[in-house]
Amino acid sequence: MEYKRLSDEDFIFLALEHYENPQCESLEEFYEDLDRIKYLKRLLNRTGEGIGQRDRLIINHLIILTNVFGAMMATRILFFKMEERYHKQLKTYLQFLDLLPKEIPEIDISKTEIDSKLLDELRKL
Repeated sequence: MEYKRLSDEDFIFLALEHYENPQCESLEEFYEDLDRIKYLKRLLNRTGEGIGQRDRLIINHLIILTNVFGAMMATRILFFKMEERYHKQLKTYLQFLDLLPKEIPEIDISKTEIDSKLLDELRKL
């Protein structure tokens, strides 16, 4: 399948193109779903600082994003919008949820390791 390249200029257009939320009644709801990326960044940042695991909330946001954008596009969006320092945690959560595609256009996911300590904690949920 041919994918359009993600860039800052066309990010919103590609996100809108792949957005599927039958209950969405306004553009505001679309942006609220996109805001989940910011919330995830905050949660991942807190997790990295050892403030405490917010695993269930992170998982909820990831599931919602994959439901409204599809697994492939949600994953592309997340890796595109998040700094590289979050990629290890992000990959671990997506792997745990079995939402990680084998390949992601524009991203060599094989270079990002899984956080085995985090994965062990997730398995205890």
